[in-house]
Amino acid sequence: MNHKRYFATAFAVSMIGALLAGLATTAQANDIALPEPLALRKIMQDLEKNMHLMADGIAREDWPLVEKIAPRIADHPQPPFIEKMRIMGFVGTHIGKYKAYDGSIYEHAQAVGKAAKSNDGHGAMLMFRKLQESCDNCHNEFQKSFVAHFYNSNDASARPTVGAKGAAP
Repeated sequence: MNHKRYFATAFAVSMIGALLAGLATTAQANDIALPEPLALRKIMQDLEKNMHLMADGIAREDWPLVEKIAPRIADHPQPPFIEKMRIMGFVGTHIGKYKAYDGSIYEHAQAVGKAAKSNDGHGAMLMFRKLQESCDNCHNEFQKSFVAHFYNSNDASARPTVGAKGAAP
């Protein structure tokens, strides 16, 4: 008698699990439950705005503005700890490359600010170009697989591939 009850309970739990899995799959297929954007998305959007402000400041030779914007880029906020761990887990063996891009962005943004402080237009433009190149290289290398992984792409095998070309964030 106990075996019948055990199997009946196990069967019921299995059916409920299958039902819930089916509902979740249906919701995903119908775009009902989209994942919440990561904090990194807002950070990237703010970086993009600041990059545009910096480019505009350089074009207008508004060195005080460029100097003011540089630390916003160099010292940009970091994602919350848990999100950072998820990102590091995803990036995996490419973490050194990922961190190197972030370090390069810090270095070049600081250099733009330093050039702006001394009214060195040529230096500011040169360092801005290198800053933009660092952003572009990181986006080309990581963004396509990152978005596919964190925003419910059907490609479960999406992983960052050093040297691969992808879309910009």
